[in-house]
Amino acid sequence: MARLDKYFEEERSRLLGLPCPCFKTTAFASGPPLAERRIALISTAGLHRRGDRPFTVGGLAHYIEEEGIPTTQISLIREHTEKIKPPRALWVSFDLGRPLGVPNNPQFQISVLKHALKLLEAPVGPVLEDFPEDAPDTKDKPVQIACPVNFKSKPLETTSIQQMLNDFSSEVIQMRTWYELACEKKKRTTTGVTGFSPEETAEFLSTFVKGDLPKTKLKNTSIADEIRMAAEDLKAYYFEAVSAQPGQPTDSLSLANWFWGETVAALVINTIRKICIEDRDKNMELLGKLLLVPRSQLYRFKDL
Repeated sequence: MARLDKYFEEERSRLLGLPCPCFKTTAFASGPPLAERRIALISTAGLHRRGDRPFTVGGLAHYIEEEGIPTTQISLIREHTEKIKPPRALWVSFDLGRPLGVPNNPQFQISVLKHALKLLEAPVGPVLEDFPEDAPDTKDKPVQIACPVNFKSKPLETTSIQQMLNDFSSEVIQMRTWYELACEKKKRTTTGVTGFSPEETAEFLSTFVKGDLPKTKLKNTSIADEIRMAAEDLKAYYFEAVSAQPGQPTDSLSLANWFWGETVAALVINTIRKICIEDRDKNMELLGKLLLVPRSQLYRFKDL
């Protein structure tokens, strides 16, 4: 993820336009001095079952304060917070998905938490303050991943589409053992949003590359959304598989560099990206332009 101001204008506008709940008034509860309070931390992340209504942005604090419990929160999109008007909020200028800043910097993260908790002492609200610092740059350098599977692929310009898809199918199968080991160790997986197995996901994406309309499993879901979710499932499958090998780096940059630089799966997703960009459907065009290949990795495909 990136800071909101680093997104393409089209995607930034889409995020800013997400529906926000509106409240006529802002409930505001008070309490004893901060040192005498018991604190509970609540994340707005949660499980979303197929068929559930989409999550709306914010609003939880209003309901909690109506029950007499003071709240404070961290905001990543100031414009949303201005609309929702929660009782207390601290806006931070960090990457989306990182409300406390960069990983592995507890001193900075504690500072963010202290600023957010300090808002509990505000006598009236709503309160919206800006955190005074940007997140420090991470000092971690990406580490070369020694993949447990050797699937060196030919460059796409010298490889037919069918050969690429054959290599892709073999690659997915070779990753299976390591993926199952990862699932056994962690007792969970982040894949499966589409309802497909990894092999079915590969077949779904390959069918689209060949110009056919793939069979879907999700009801009331556009083909653009299902392709996006299938690509995310595929990346999660690869990341979990490669991280199962002892000693492998698990930081996001190393994983991204490995996936986009060394796998056939990345070539397949990039092929889908180019197909979508040429599609007349606006959702497909948006998918190709913004949602399949990270901007930081596009340079790898400029000649393909």
